[in-house]
Amino acid sequence: MESPVRPPTEPDFRLIETFAFRPGQGFVRVTRHLRRMARTADWLGVRFDVRRVGEVLDGVSGADPLRCRLTLDLTGVPKITTGSLADNPPGWTVGLATPRLTSSDIWLRHKTTRRAIYDQARAELPDGVDELLFLNERDELCEGTITNLFVETEDRRLLTPPVAAGLLPGILREELLETGRATEAVLTLHDLAAAHRVWMGNSLRGLIPARVILP
Repeated sequence: MESPVRPPTEPDFRLIETFAFRPGQGFVRVTRHLRRMARTADWLGVRFDVRRVGEVLDGVSGADPLRCRLTLDLTGVPKITTGSLADNPPGWTVGLATPRLTSSDIWLRHKTTRRAIYDQARAELPDGVDELLFLNERDELCEGTITNLFVETEDRRLLTPPVAAGLLPGILREELLETGRATEAVLTLHDLAAAHRVWMGNSLRGLIPARVILP
């Protein structure tokens, strides 16, 4: 575990986890999400009371799929908000983001409200583009604004950039790596051009087929 860092001073700072609730199934991958939040809380020296978080989760129910956003403030207070979860589109058109991520930025590895570069990119999505893909200072592919990248090879392997490239270790990504469906690999624009298929994915949506607009 990384050594605790000084907690941010901005009053609205929160740890975040976003996951699905589906009737008859309940929360999707919630254990993995809570573990990730607990790791970040430990890194920041913030109290993570699993019992208190569980009480907040117990208040969620519905007859339709829900998008759930769990937050934790610096005093350890959890809060959850929900909204309707629409069906996935048949595919996404993905462009390349102009700003570069810095591979050494440790904050990229934690899901928090410190995500200005992603929010700005989403606010400026061109017409007809659903997601933007970031590269780092070494021209290595990293991640999307709200998704991880998966490149499918001709032999049907899924390759995803390593955390060291500068990205959030997503929950769907974690599951695919642990089950052997995906493997970490340094990826470049050449790999995108040569891919059998490209997918963008997160725990909320699963894998979405993507068409990447290359320069």
